[in-house]
Amino acid sequence: MVFRRLMNTSAGLLFGKSGLSGRKTVRLGAALLLAGVLAACQGDEFSAGPNKAQLPVSASIKRKMNDLNMSSSSPIMIRIFKEESLLEVWKQTRSGKYKLLDEFEICKWSGKLGPKFKEGDRQAPEGFYEITPALMNPNSNYHLAFNLGYPNSYDRSHGRTGSHLMVHGACSSRGCYAMTDEQVQDIYALARDSFKGGQRSFQVQAFPFRMTPENMARHRDSEHMEFWQMLKTGYDHFEVTQTPPQISVCEKKYVFDATTLVQGVPFRASAKCPDYQVSPSIATAVASKQRRDNEKYQQLAARFEAREERQKRWEERSNRLAEVLGGGDDDTNPEVTTAETAVPEGQPAETATAAAPAEAAPAAQPGSAVETAFAPQDQSGGGSVGSFFKRWVPFGPKASDEGAAVGPIETEVVPDTKPN
Repeated sequence: MVFRRLMNTSAGLLFGKSGLSGRKTVRLGAALLLAGVLAACQGDEFSAGPNKAQLPVSASIKRKMNDLNMSSSSPIMIRIFKEESLLEVWKQTRSGKYKLLDEFEICKWSGKLGPKFKEGDRQAPEGFYEITPALMNPNSNYHLAFNLGYPNSYDRSHGRTGSHLMVHGACSSRGCYAMTDEQVQDIYALARDSFKGGQRSFQVQAFPFRMTPENMARHRDSEHMEFWQMLKTGYDHFEVTQTPPQISVCEKKYVFDATTLVQGVPFRASAKCPDYQVSPSIATAVASKQRRDNEKYQQLAARFEAREERQKRWEERSNRLAEVLGGGDDDTNPEVTTAETAVPEGQPAETATAAAPAEAAPAAQPGSAVETAFAPQDQSGGGSVGSFFKRWVPFGPKASDEGAAVGPIETEVVPDTKPN
């Protein structure tokens, strides 16, 4: 019907009068129709107007730059934290150091904590990336965007694959870090202005979480811990210097603020590291910070492990007493009643709790904060002997360990499995 309307327009009449054959007329009409459809698909993209890539930063960002003594065209740096869903924009002040200009809540990111390994795994990358003007995309289908440049030399040295990994708008992610259109408008403008001021590239540091001793201790059992410890070294370099570290790769690992001892000898990602040095002042400051962080990490890791061990002993003792005193008459399977059950996607919790038998959900893995399932607690009154002793046996995890006082006991509460 659309095609018929097109042919009835003046353009369609023109084709008929020009003496073109029917087949040529159809081809030309189809081409015009396709062009119209493509233009219609992109209509919403230009909601900010055709010059969206040239719009200035918002008034609130301008005020912050003035308050922090920043030039509008001074260099920037970006840090991303997956677990906190935050993107930070740091900008150089007139003193030469960088200060936090603003932070933006990431609208969506896909995958889970950990690096990206291969094309199609829908993982958002982690690591250190340099963004050049060539990676900026003013014509993105997601409002505005810049490409992270994944895979970088570190990723390639490990055989990792992937493409078109972006920071963009439209709040939609399949391996990218998606912002709202309003947010990416400011982020893009800040990057554009820094290039106008002479910055040749700006750095994006993508982390699984803030690299604090507390977070490292919580995720101490992760398979990615060795990789994260390497990222933390770069994180620490920025923390102590307040300037983006120089990034190099050799022996398939990142090195930071390194200068080769022999001039002209390059760093090669998969080759042996050349002799290099780090500025003594930076090396000393980083080593001091890491020593303090490691001491705190060890204390926190021991505390977490002791708490988990107490919880485990509590549950084992409670289950043994329930088995002995229950005499085998209770048909309730303790393994089923204490397991978390995952609610199928789209199914109400009330329906899911009535389903039988429920399949036990797998134990939570470190870094699985993004891909989780709601697990309803058992709300039954509980009349077994085991339930009685779980209420009144005078041992188990201390209230102080959980950070909350014990309230009146009204229903049977089965301790939830705590995330790492």
